[in-house]
Amino acid sequence: GYSALLGCSRYLISESQKTSVSKTDNFVFFSGAIYCFLDSCLKPYSFSNPSIDSGLRFHYVAAGERGKPLMLLLHGFPEFWYSWRHQLREFKSEYRVVALDLRGYGETDAPSHKEYYKLDCLITDIKDILESLGYNKCVLIGHDWGGMIAWLVAICYPEMVTKLIVVNFPHPSVFTEYILRHPSQLIKSGYYFFFQMPWFPEFMFTVNDFKVLKSLFTSQATGIGRKGCRLTAEDIEAYLYVFSQPGALTGPINHYRNIFSCLPLQHHEVIMPTLLLWGERDAFMEVEMAEITRIYVKNHFRLTILSEASHWLQQDQPDIVNKLIWTFLKEETTRKRE
Repeated sequence: GYSALLGCSRYLISESQKTSVSKTDNFVFFSGAIYCFLDSCLKPYSFSNPSIDSGLRFHYVAAGERGKPLMLLLHGFPEFWYSWRHQLREFKSEYRVVALDLRGYGETDAPSHKEYYKLDCLITDIKDILESLGYNKCVLIGHDWGGMIAWLVAICYPEMVTKLIVVNFPHPSVFTEYILRHPSQLIKSGYYFFFQMPWFPEFMFTVNDFKVLKSLFTSQATGIGRKGCRLTAEDIEAYLYVFSQPGALTGPINHYRNIFSCLPLQHHEVIMPTLLLWGERDAFMEVEMAEITRIYVKNHFRLTILSEASHWLQQDQPDIVNKLIWTFLKEETTRKRE
């Protein structure tokens, strides 16, 4: 949690961030964003690219030396770069690890109209960000909604993804086909339909001091279980700070307000080695979709299901997840599909 990052000695602030820095006893604020006293290895950056919808400003946190192979991390809902804190530290020895705030999240710019959150925009964001970072390929890792984007980037721009790792999200075609045939999954995905309403979903998240947001991570039904690495009070406070900012929920929910105009897919096949990690106690995604995903991966496919883990897998079981990722990364890329 944030407490584990206390006591660092230095910070890096990009040029666009130098205008707004303040400290409290426990936190550092960069241009309105909340950070703990960051490890010297975790550094916040932002950049603008004129080719991305008139120059949206994207924020990310990076670890590892420039010039090392890129590992790009895409978070889910309702999260931000911080959900990858355990992986930022773990993989910096061999990778330039970049945890992005997706369009509309955290310190990344949030266009006001939902049309700017169509899946093709989100896919293009990743392509443009990769190029802006000075890379033409990466290890791409996505969780939840970030997993959906990761699958689509791998399908649309296979030359840019050396290996694909997805956490608790099936291949998008599996998801759309499965949900139509299984009412139980349709019920679990009911929030997709609820989010189509204007303004009311945002309001519901704010009621009773953001009780819904907190319960997603901590309740017995949807949160990290007793055997998991539960979020600390500081972790929860970080999420509450980010999503309690004015308008901070509209961008994230706008991602869902365009999904029905973009699915089903025209292209399906994934051609790079792929690892799918799944917490079996996921309250939002039925585990049967994980195995079905295999049919769309035309390369080595590895599926690992963790029986006691929740939807928030990389935070719930970080040590196991990191070990599984290392094993996959070190496997021969030419290995035939199992």
